[in-house]
Amino acid sequence: MVETSFKSSIAFKRTEPAPAAPGLFTRPPSPPPSTAETASTVSHDVADNAKARIPTEDWDGGYTFAPIKEWQVARAMTKRYGDDLYRTAVSDVVIVGAGSAGLTCAWALGTARPDLAITIIEAGVAPGGGAWLGGQLMSAMVVRKPAHAILVDIGVPFEDEGDFVVVKHAALFTSTVLSKVLALPNVKLYNATAVEDLITRPDPLGGGLRVAGVVSNWTLVTLAHGLQSCMDPQTITAPLVCSFAGHDGPFGAFSVKRLVATGMVEQLKNMRALNMTSAEDYIVNNTREVVPGLITGGMELSELDGANRMGATFGGMLASGVKAAKEAIKILDAQKIVDGEVVGHKVAA
Repeated sequence: MVETSFKSSIAFKRTEPAPAAPGLFTRPPSPPPSTAETASTVSHDVADNAKARIPTEDWDGGYTFAPIKEWQVARAMTKRYGDDLYRTAVSDVVIVGAGSAGLTCAWALGTARPDLAITIIEAGVAPGGGAWLGGQLMSAMVVRKPAHAILVDIGVPFEDEGDFVVVKHAALFTSTVLSKVLALPNVKLYNATAVEDLITRPDPLGGGLRVAGVVSNWTLVTLAHGLQSCMDPQTITAPLVCSFAGHDGPFGAFSVKRLVATGMVEQLKNMRALNMTSAEDYIVNNTREVVPGLITGGMELSELDGANRMGATFGGMLASGVKAAKEAIKILDAQKIVDGEVVGHKVAA
């Protein structure tokens, strides 16, 4: 029995293991390697390690990635996310909803005005809203003329059917416009992020209140507010918000619902039944600044105004996004803005 150096109120002892008895599986110790063998092994190890650190595009079994540490991945993501939050805390325009109208608005506004800092907030993990498919889970996307001109500008091919065109798969439009929006240096998209509230301020241009930004949180946190407490949100200050939150649903029509709750709008007139012929014209022509600081378009506008549902035709959504971008430029160019807040009318030079 051998005593350990550890002492306690109870004597602690351990028994040395007995030597293994020789048997069928007992092998004699190997002789020490020669100097030449040791050098050869080290040489191979060094060569293997060196090769593992060199990115190699060998498709015959030798494909090797450059080295990386887990902390490098964590820092690469968190640093950029933190930098993005810091930079976008004051934006020129916040777009709520990255569906077909919201993405088209971001594309039109971001390309026309590269000087504007544009932030998109999308509650879903996958941007695109309902524009990944056509009607009833079918692939093709129908766009009525003249909105096909927007497809031409974005670079989406289609088949011409006379009064309308057909994109072979709605995902072709969505992936194309999404990739072009994300490539713009003045646009930041936060997906899996929900708008929980609007920021309001007294309106220096005409009295009353104006929308002055949004309150955001991670979508999973927003959905869990009934389970936990003290999950405070973030804010983004902006002189203008463009909301395309869609028709009524879990996150649908959020901005206009909040306008009613805050007393900025008396009531919602609710979306009417489907009428393709009239719905798209109405949505495009009435996309506007519904209260100071908030432009509303797409199907969210139908909930506010009581317009008809448009169904599985997407020209109105695309054109509403472009109309919102044009309205946004006119509004911003007429305002004096300091640190993301409207302080008065811009004085002509």
